[in-house]
Amino acid sequence: MVLVLTLLHVVVCIALVMIVLLQKGKGASMGAAFGGSSQTVFGSTGATPFLSKITVAAAVIFMLTSLALALLMGRGASSSLMKGVNVPAATQPAESPAPAGAPAPAGGSQSK
Repeated sequence: MVLVLTLLHVVVCIALVMIVLLQKGKGASMGAAFGGSSQTVFGSTGATPFLSKITVAAAVIFMLTSLALALLMGRGASSSLMKGVNVPAATQPAESPAPAGAPAPAGGSQSK
């Protein structure tokens, strides 16, 4: 199941890139004004409505396969890597804290 979704996801990715590259950019009409070629392969209106619908369909499939793969891969092993590892006991501090009524140690400043 995961393999099929991954293959479909890769195919849709490649198709989406190709579909977007086939579309005419917003500044492409200026090129036609200065002697560029016209888009007569897809008819007089061009391929804009057809390619935009295909782009939307590919984007929806891409989002659905992304979501499905994320949900399927997120259900991995729920066990911990630290399961069964012995945690050492807390170590004792080097010096025990001074009692509350004891005076502070002398020699607060050191000189060279």
